[in-house]
Amino acid sequence: MINKGFTLIEIIIALFVASIIMAAMYGAVNMAQHTSTGIERKVIAQQDVRGALDLMALEIRMVSYNQGLDNSIWRVPNDCTTKSANPTYKGIQAAGPNSITIEMDIFDTSKIPPPVPAPKPFGQNSNEIITYTYDAPNLRITRATNCGGAMSFLGDTAASGRPRIVHVINGNADVNVPLFRYFDFNNVEIQPANLPALIPNIRTMEIFLVVETENIDPTTNARKRLVYSTCVIPRNHGISGVTR
Repeated sequence: MINKGFTLIEIIIALFVASIIMAAMYGAVNMAQHTSTGIERKVIAQQDVRGALDLMALEIRMVSYNQGLDNSIWRVPNDCTTKSANPTYKGIQAAGPNSITIEMDIFDTSKIPPPVPAPKPFGQNSNEIITYTYDAPNLRITRATNCGGAMSFLGDTAASGRPRIVHVINGNADVNVPLFRYFDFNNVEIQPANLPALIPNIRTMEIFLVVETENIDPTTNARKRLVYSTCVIPRNHGISGVTR
């Protein structure tokens, strides 16, 4: 009589092989999920950084816009009301490696900020005076308009309770690059020690962002680092105006 059953040893071997196959399949699925999560987080971070860089470049490109070429419209960046004592600085009333205050008469009212009500439906939220600052302790960039409070622009404080997507790490020891660099009409870099005196000579600016993702990438157990930069030509800044 032929016995067609399985021995205990054969069953154990089959179960062992099956467990190996299942473990391999689980590992592959788990790795795919981790990779997908890491890619998703990187894409979100890239979108945030790219959007921030594009807006900064757009606004800085408009610096010193002044259809009437009247240099008396520029204001002290600390109060946005007092007439600037440095009219030749025009729309770059303060500039440094990690902060800049820009001004522009985008409503063509010859007043900065425009009167209330403004000729367009934005009132004093017209963003004619904008300050960007790198807040190194909180790993973020802030944006303030018309001498209002600084708001998180890229990155955020840990205490805010809002989701933090990226850390801005320009000031980290292993990075240590300025957020802004300035160049004159000969494309020679203007050193921070020569600012603000050489603000009138600015013809080109470079914005440099180094960020890391807030969440650690599960595939590498480290934060993803992203580097973005762009060159901006503030064309209106080189146009001569009149002082009244």
